[in-house]
Amino acid sequence: MLDVLKNIFDTFSAAIFVPIMLFIVSKALKIKTGKAFSAALYAGVGLTGFTLILNSYTPIISKVVKKMISNTGINLPAFDVGWQATSIVAYATKIGMIYIVIALVLQTALFFLKLTDTFQPSDLWNNYSYMVWGSMTYLITHSMILGLGIMILLNLYGLLLTDVLARRWSTYYKYPRSTIIALHNIEPAIFGMIMDPIWNKLGLHKVKLNPQTLQKKLGFLGEPISLGLFLGLFLGILGNLKGLGTLSAWGEITNVGIATSAVMAIFPKIAGIFAQAFAPISQAASKQARKSDQGEREWYLAVNDATGYGEPATLISGILLIPIMVLMAMVLPGNQTLPIVDLLALPYMVQGLIALSNGNIAKTVLNGTIWFSIGLYMCTYTAQSFTTVAGQVGITLPAGALLITSFNILGKPIWGLIFLAFISQNPVLIGLTVVVYLVLYIGWYRNKNKVRDYLDRQAEKNSLEVESK
Repeated sequence: MLDVLKNIFDTFSAAIFVPIMLFIVSKALKIKTGKAFSAALYAGVGLTGFTLILNSYTPIISKVVKKMISNTGINLPAFDVGWQATSIVAYATKIGMIYIVIALVLQTALFFLKLTDTFQPSDLWNNYSYMVWGSMTYLITHSMILGLGIMILLNLYGLLLTDVLARRWSTYYKYPRSTIIALHNIEPAIFGMIMDPIWNKLGLHKVKLNPQTLQKKLGFLGEPISLGLFLGLFLGILGNLKGLGTLSAWGEITNVGIATSAVMAIFPKIAGIFAQAFAPISQAASKQARKSDQGEREWYLAVNDATGYGEPATLISGILLIPIMVLMAMVLPGNQTLPIVDLLALPYMVQGLIALSNGNIAKTVLNGTIWFSIGLYMCTYTAQSFTTVAGQVGITLPAGALLITSFNILGKPIWGLIFLAFISQNPVLIGLTVVVYLVLYIGWYRNKNKVRDYLDRQAEKNSLEVESK
């Protein structure tokens, strides 16, 4: 059975799973078959468009990122192999595949029992984030109970955080009734929520560093297509500092510039196609709510986080963080992690921060610099365990690397603390992680509308125009 499941996940991508789930949900809401089919097809076409764009863009930008790192002369033992390799490790472990079955039942039950507002099975692929932590826990403790236990608990924490973030993400990225669920890419939002009032006290909400303001102040130079060009040229120059006098270097620099500009120009059009998939669901849910005395249930469909990658503020923040995180890896005392492949995942990683700050690039870059720097230490600590798990499923180390890690998946301070509690096998520490979840969940369940309204008010502060003195 586990082999069958693995073959299914190897064969069918998110572009297949999401449309199927969307069609099922549409029919459950009594949407006509023709409309349900069209909505599902729009979702599949949109997700495929996102994938095609990113698959074309990634090889272009990855070349200059690797050159930039090579030019710094960093030599750290823990090599970042990226989330793609990490997902392969997760789906190759038996305990990970066992969890897929558990997850499908758990996530579906929680949604229909109304214990969560997020329908997670539509993004089953991203369960690999739980599976990696569970596999490492099982490797260290040899306990199937602890391995499965941490995956279930992380899933519960992830759903709770997703519920908190869902309305804000859906509103900012303009995808009705949808949100991201990936455990590794929602975690930075915790830090963003804590820091936002502090940044506002310091006046950072008045720093109008967002695509809309840039376009207004700079004219055509501030349009996303122009910003993409300049940002790509900047990154290309950083990667070719040693060869600026050569024609080939400028060929690569301009190529990165045009490619980044293309992402900025094309991505919103694909996003518009993808958003059309959710219009029938929104209309049907609102119609049912008007017929019900209980009012409309606020729920969200989990979608792949590729849906937000190319949004202007998201891509700008992610690319700006690439050289910053390389610098932080160089100067942080005790850090042994060399971020490489997952530097390209930074636009995935900042989506929660962007949504919470309503596209405030200044806040996002500051939050990302601090939180992802702490994440480097968690990568350093867990690298040995992950390397051992990867070795057991046949992953070979890159030349010159002593250890391997994933900056995106394992560089998560909060999830890492829960992992440390479980591998300690201390009942008190493990119990504490459960108690903290229950307290947070009860607080959320009783105050969810107040929390969502508060986050909307905080986000809105970033879009208010500053009065000129």
